[in-house]
Amino acid sequence: MISRRQLLKTSVVALAAGPALLQHAARAADSSPGDPAPSTGAGRTPLTVPNGALLHWRLVDGVKVFHLVAEEFDHEFAPGLHAKCWGYNGRTPGPVIEAVEGDRVRFYVTNKLPEATSTHWHGVFVPNGMDGIGGLTQKPIPPGETFKYEFTLRQHGTFMYHPHVDEMTQMGLGMTGMFVIHPREAEAQPPDRDFSLMLHEWRIDPGAARPDPTEMTDFNVLTLNSKVYPATAPLVVKKGDRVRIRLGNLGAMDHHPIHLHGHAFKIIATDGGAVPASAQRPETTVLVPVGAVRVVEFIADAPGDWPLHCHMTHHAMTQMGHGMPNLIGVDTSKLDPQLQKHLPGYMSMGQTGMSDMAEMGMAVPGNSTPMVGGSGPHGYIDMGGMFTILKVRETLADYDTDPGWYEAPPGTIAGPATADELRHDLGETSPA
Repeated sequence: MISRRQLLKTSVVALAAGPALLQHAARAADSSPGDPAPSTGAGRTPLTVPNGALLHWRLVDGVKVFHLVAEEFDHEFAPGLHAKCWGYNGRTPGPVIEAVEGDRVRFYVTNKLPEATSTHWHGVFVPNGMDGIGGLTQKPIPPGETFKYEFTLRQHGTFMYHPHVDEMTQMGLGMTGMFVIHPREAEAQPPDRDFSLMLHEWRIDPGAARPDPTEMTDFNVLTLNSKVYPATAPLVVKKGDRVRIRLGNLGAMDHHPIHLHGHAFKIIATDGGAVPASAQRPETTVLVPVGAVRVVEFIADAPGDWPLHCHMTHHAMTQMGHGMPNLIGVDTSKLDPQLQKHLPGYMSMGQTGMSDMAEMGMAVPGNSTPMVGGSGPHGYIDMGGMFTILKVRETLADYDTDPGWYEAPPGTIAGPATADELRHDLGETSPA
């Protein structure tokens, strides 16, 4: 354990002195030709973290030094939906740690939470005393204290980090993060685009100020990098790009079948290591279990706007609840006038399904967001929650700018059938 006074006496006092010394500029200033290559150096594809960030580091005497701060902050899941969350460096998920196989790394973890914590490097091979299990491999980090972890990275792949003290509360409130270790040698087929997405589940009742970490089954906010659609950033790629997507799941209970439209991918790795080429097979859906990583890769060969989403139907909605009557097929024409005598403006909904409810612009309770979607190029997109869009374009000005909605070539968009078409093809004047 390092006290505040001892920390200030170390050679890395700059870590505690201010955020300016933790900027990317410090990398070049503190590096020398013989130091390990930066994680995003020559021959490596820069890692893209939609709606997220990379963790800054400094090179000190050949060691990459990182600083994680466990703390509470206000997080926006989507416009209109905020909550007090716990995470790292003011983020949930925490900033992605990026390093290279063979690097010597040092992590300072400062605890600004009201209870003890620790940091576990999920899937990373570390000395036992660096594994971050409170009470078993180390003493928990008390509030206000900073602990040091240091080890050499002996593998490459996609891993995660999270606390192993009061996991139900701390992870349930957002304390998760990705840890990407690049191979020392250049890849034979590096990706053109490399995305990191952390899956998570929350219980946030409309109007509540905090997620409920005691929820076990009825999660109603399902996120990609702690955002719900339409606040999720799109994945922008160019036609022909080799695209890699790293999917991590540190949610409490739910596995997520992540489905991609328009393309088939191969599962090339897990948090246990690379999948041999002989074991890879084409898929359009990958199940990402709780506590696991799945890395998929594909060639983006189909221009368009293609959904990427969890295929559990309620996971593509936000703040959906089940405590309501089933009104599908019910005639409420006599019921509504009676209720409106007591509740002016009352209107029963759901008799023909729920597709139009969000598009109608219904008022929502405070600190909540519509259950589904937002405006699209052909009307309202009736999905939300754990949903984003892969945008594949023939040409791009750059990867950082949203290219807008896809303009499909004439004659390639589904539309109303004409009576002549029905007669000719089906022998009918109207659909069966």
